[in-house]
Amino acid sequence: MNIPQKIGIVGCGVIGASWAAYYLARGFDVGATDPAPGAEQKLRELVAQYWPALIKIGLAPGASMNRLTFDPDPAKALSGAGFVQENGPERVDIKRILLAEISAAVADDVIIATSSSGILISEIQGGASHPERVVLGHPFNPPHLIPLVEVVGGNDTTPEVIERTLAFYRDIGKKPIHIRREVKGHVANRLQAALWREAFYLVDQGIASVSDVDTAIAHGPGLRWALLGPFLNLHLSGGSGGIGHVIDHLGPPIQTWWHDLGDLSFTPQVRAQAVAGVEEELSGHTLSALQDERDEVLIRLLSLKAQAPELP
Repeated sequence: MNIPQKIGIVGCGVIGASWAAYYLARGFDVGATDPAPGAEQKLRELVAQYWPALIKIGLAPGASMNRLTFDPDPAKALSGAGFVQENGPERVDIKRILLAEISAAVADDVIIATSSSGILISEIQGGASHPERVVLGHPFNPPHLIPLVEVVGGNDTTPEVIERTLAFYRDIGKKPIHIRREVKGHVANRLQAALWREAFYLVDQGIASVSDVDTAIAHGPGLRWALLGPFLNLHLSGGSGGIGHVIDHLGPPIQTWWHDLGDLSFTPQVRAQAVAGVEEELSGHTLSALQDERDEVLIRLLSLKAQAPELP
C-alpha cells in the first residue's frame, strides 16, 4: 500500500501515546486528539519519556517529536491523515461514537484501526460511515517496543482493507498477524489468559509461590518463547522427527496434564494471595527500576532477533 505521510491518533492514554511515539519514530507526522483535560500535556510527556528507547532502537530519517500536533477537535487533528489508530475506552457505545467522528474527519478510503483488546470489531464498525474500512489493529503493550499487532476484520471489513492493513504494519516494522475469525481476547491475550489461569491455580493450591511461578517462566520456557513460538519450540523438541514425533510419544501424557489443569475465579482470597506474593517478590526493587531494566533488555533482545534471519 502507499505509505501515508500523516497518522491520526484518537485517544492519548498510555496506549495512544505509545503508538504516537512509535509513528513519530518511523518518520510520520502525527495528529492526535483526546477530549480529556490535560490530554495534550500528558501525551507530550509520555512521548518524551518513550523517546530515548526509540533512539536506541533507531529512528527513521526525519523522525522528530516536533512532528506531533494536537487538537481536541477530531476534525482538525485528523485533517489529512492517511491512517487512523483509535485508542478510546473499552466501551462499545464510546467506540461507535468515536468511529462516527473519525469517519467524518477523514477521506472515505482511509483505514481506521482500533486498538481494542477485547471488543469484537463487528460490534463497533457500524458506527462508521464506510464500515468496510474499519479493522482491528491490536498492539501488544507497549506498542512503541513490542512488534506484534493483531489484525482482525469484522463482518463488514473487506479483504482488501485487511491486506492493506497487514502491509502497512509490516512496512513500518511491525509483526502483524491475521486473525481469521473474531474471538474474545483475540489470540495473544487468550494464550496469556490460559497461562494466567494455571499460574493463579498453582498459587491458590499451595503448589508454588508467586515468585516461584514467575521464576519458572522467566528462567525456563519464557526464554525459549522469546525466540520461537509454542509450535516451533515443540517441533525442535522432537529432534529429526519434529512435532509429529512429540505428539506421537508425549501426546498421551500431555493430554492428562490438560485434563488436570485447574480452574478458578478471582475470589478475594486469590486476589490477596497474588498481591501479597508480588509485594514479597518485589521487596528491595522499585517498580520504575524494574520497568526500565525490562525495557533495556527488551531493546537488546529485539536487536539480536533482528540479526537472526532464521528466527521466523
